[in-house]
Amino acid sequence: MYAIVEIAGQQFKVEEGMKIFVHRLDVNEGDKINFDQVLLVEDEGKITVGEPVVKEAFVEAQVINQVKGDKVIVFKKKRKKGYRTKNGHRQQFTQIEIISINGKKTKLTSPKKEVAVASDETVKEEKPVEKKKTESKKSVSKKADDKKEPAKKVSIKKPAAKKTAEKKPEKGEA
Repeated sequence: MYAIVEIAGQQFKVEEGMKIFVHRLDVNEGDKINFDQVLLVEDEGKITVGEPVVKEAFVEAQVINQVKGDKVIVFKKKRKKGYRTKNGHRQQFTQIEIISINGKKTKLTSPKKEVAVASDETVKEEKPVEKKKTESKKSVSKKADDKKEPAKKVSIKKPAAKKTAEKKPEKGEA
């Protein structure tokens, strides 16, 4: 069973036993709150959509604590003008735990499954898995020969041309 609820201007998908952070609510720790802005309720495959809210539907929650979020740095700068401002902000949050939806408490099924531990005796009784016959080495080598590598281009280096040394006439000689 889940519901979509509007809390402090934001929409949350909530289930029983779920813990969420919402924007700061003016309540004390340990208080119980009812949220009546329920937009959608799903109960065992039956979905009820509100127009805009579901009538007579509510979500009950308990306040766990009031906390601050992580610091966000806001830095503004304009190049070549000498304008720089730096501000920090920490958002205030309230952590709540959802107790029930529509006043109905459903049994929470734990996702943990019981795993049977096999003892040494049961392991010995199991039959070993038969190995599958693999292809012979000859067929493997033939397959490798079928894949021919493309011919590599061989570049032939030409000998460098000999430089002839010419004497430049000096200023006095002509």
